[in-house]
Amino acid sequence: MEEKGKNIVLIGFMGSGKSTVGLKLSYRLRLPVEDTDKLIEKRQGVTIGEIFATQGEEAFRRMETELLRELSEKPYGRILSVGGGTPVREENRRLLKKCGTVIYLRATAETVYERLKGDATRPLLQCENPKERIHKLIKERDGAYRECAKVTVDVDGLTVEEVLEQIERALRQRKDGERKPMKILVINGPNINFLGIREKSVYGTQDYQYLLDMIEEKAKTTGNDITVFQSNHEGAIIDRIQEAYFDGTEGIVINPGAYTHYSYAIRDALASITVPKVEIHISDITKREEFRKNSVTKEACDHQIYGQGLDGYLQAIDHILGLLQGR
Repeated sequence: MEEKGKNIVLIGFMGSGKSTVGLKLSYRLRLPVEDTDKLIEKRQGVTIGEIFATQGEEAFRRMETELLRELSEKPYGRILSVGGGTPVREENRRLLKKCGTVIYLRATAETVYERLKGDATRPLLQCENPKERIHKLIKERDGAYRECAKVTVDVDGLTVEEVLEQIERALRQRKDGERKPMKILVINGPNINFLGIREKSVYGTQDYQYLLDMIEEKAKTTGNDITVFQSNHEGAIIDRIQEAYFDGTEGIVINPGAYTHYSYAIRDALASITVPKVEIHISDITKREEFRKNSVTKEACDHQIYGQGLDGYLQAIDHILGLLQGR
């Protein structure tokens, strides 16, 4: 089952610290926290112990499953602390994964016993040898916990603050690992499609398809969405820049060609888009004809690259990726 939303679900054996960690984590992340045991008690109007005594454990487990099914369909953005036996049911494990990122607070039997000895509110521990019972139950449930957990934190010997730090570090790493591809647009102006044909001594012998292949390879190696657009018409270029405002484009690389030197219309279109923008020129425009040294579009961009050949496109893409990652 695919993980959805940004819910955080805390699982683990009784006494592993789910309620305490959930409450403090809610302060840090500014998310509401809900305890499934307390939600069930509120619905039934009696304690968990009374449910076990009057209706039995199986009835309670059915209540857990029904509650999880409801929670998995609710709007996301909260912390859920669930009962120690909840993940034992296969259906519950599926529902827990659907609810969000499942974090297993793993504690040894010795730690749990020290925390819970003398606690008369735990129905499963009302027996002759609670320590042995704890050890047996943890051994039985550990596999179920590990099966549905995306993150495991060993809580033995850790303070609550240390547990919170480990959880937040793991969540940051998961967020970085699940980063969506960045959407970058490369715009080429007039005559760029004639690479390999026009002025080879200035622009090189590689054709336009070579440039397209090079950018496609860059997209694959960086894991980003890089689209290339080329037109010999000023209006078409302006239309594509404006389209970028609406289609989620996060950065623009543009070689305006000859429009660089006089198209205030393209300059204004670029200025309208607040994403990072890099102006690129294949040749060194500072060493060519006097008119090429002037760029009216440069001021609407964050950076300008020239004289690096086709590699300048890769440098421009890297510059934008750096800006986006910095944000």
